[in-house]
Amino acid sequence: MTLVLCFLLTFFFFFLSTAKTRRRTGSVRGSLPPGPPGLPLVGNIFQLGFNPHRSLAVFSKTYGPIMSLKLGRLNAVVISSPEAAKEALKTHDHDLSARTFNDPIRAFDHHKHSVVWILPSALLFVYMFRFLRKTIVKNLLSPQKLDAVQAIRTKKVEELVSLVNKYCERGEAIDMARASFVTAFNIISNALFSVDLATYDSNSSSCEFHDTVVHLMEISGKPNAGDYFRFLRFLDLQGSRKEAALCIETLFRVFQEFIDARMVAKRFSQTEASSIDMLDSLLDLTQQNEEEFSMNDMKHLLLDLFVAGTDTNSSTMEWAMTELIRNPEKMVKAQSEIRQVIGENGAVQESDIPRLPYLQAIVKETLRLHPPAPLIPRKSESDVQIFGFLVPKHTQVFVNVWAMGRDSSVWENPMTFEPERFLVREIDVKGKDFKLIPFGSGRRMCPGISMALKTMCMVLASLLYCFDWKLQNGVVPQNMDMSEVFGLTLHKAKSLYVVPIRKPTISS
Repeated sequence: MTLVLCFLLTFFFFFLSTAKTRRRTGSVRGSLPPGPPGLPLVGNIFQLGFNPHRSLAVFSKTYGPIMSLKLGRLNAVVISSPEAAKEALKTHDHDLSARTFNDPIRAFDHHKHSVVWILPSALLFVYMFRFLRKTIVKNLLSPQKLDAVQAIRTKKVEELVSLVNKYCERGEAIDMARASFVTAFNIISNALFSVDLATYDSNSSSCEFHDTVVHLMEISGKPNAGDYFRFLRFLDLQGSRKEAALCIETLFRVFQEFIDARMVAKRFSQTEASSIDMLDSLLDLTQQNEEEFSMNDMKHLLLDLFVAGTDTNSSTMEWAMTELIRNPEKMVKAQSEIRQVIGENGAVQESDIPRLPYLQAIVKETLRLHPPAPLIPRKSESDVQIFGFLVPKHTQVFVNVWAMGRDSSVWENPMTFEPERFLVREIDVKGKDFKLIPFGSGRRMCPGISMALKTMCMVLASLLYCFDWKLQNGVVPQNMDMSEVFGLTLHKAKSLYVVPIRKPTISS
């Protein structure tokens, strides 16, 4: 009897909220976009499956590039075409500048302090968002700062090549996901803390960092009951917020150790201007005005930088190597270009990248097929019309970048890995060409595009220049597992293990 009563009460409140929504939107011009029919109470939740980007891409073929769904008590609109994405992220960028986030993001109130997730309607949003973004750009991502840490990127890539060479000498397969993650992680950690925060030794404690960041990204990207039914949020039925809290606590503990050590060092010695890293700059900001930028704000900002700057880069590099292994003729073509430009006994430098158009095309093609963030989340702050359809206030909006990259009306042979398409078509990946927006677009696009592209190109060029590659244990490229794990980033479900073979003409 109790279960029946709970069901009836839930149905009543659901019906009441639906009626209110209809009354509110009825007076506004335009109708909701079409969409698949759903079940009572839950709507379309169970139709999304474990890979919602794929399910939504299938739905868009039936219901069009703008469609609506009901996810429990939430309204959602999914956009799956470049034209509609441009309308949403450029024309209506102001009204859709909020971001939806899953319940785990609420752990440690991260959604209130994060430059990634802070809401436009939040108190002092405009000031905090601009302040945090300006701080990141000034101290990490400006052209001057990127040039200043170029030596760090080069050194870390050289260390990666040295590691790969050891595997080559032993004839063993290397875990490409972990190797590229550690490289990206140490580039970030040196820019922030002037130290390596991870090692390639799988038995070292640094494995905890890799596992923690990846796990945080996975659980933060997975929907749960509290997202669809707000009255269930406090129960944390799936335990995802608790898991996220444990991950964040682990990372915050590491950050605090560096903060404490640096404050002691600053108290007893003067840091040379040439060696000042981002942590020094952030500590100076807190000392100038702790009310505006506290130690807690600093740790949340560091969390954003580590997660965004490492996991996305490493997953893209793994997908790039996977596609090249599956398409050996593309790998040979890329190696030929790189070795011709660099010469027989040289080393790849960042200054060489502009002279490697096919390599850059490979990176773009990888981002097309395997965008790090398959769904760009936004939320409407007011009623918006997109191509005549109504997007009501408080609606979750998802731009399906993954579907757009595989749309046959946009791309010829969309399921085929063809970097050559970017040699004949000038397509930008920095948010202006909506056919390809792996980093988003508008005011909330990723600010680290330049650093990400520099790192990706350097790592990939160096690995292809120094080595040939093959799969272990006689695995055939056509039989490679291409399944994904959906989260905030799109990971390869099974890590790529690949055997490096040093070219005889390239000296060690």
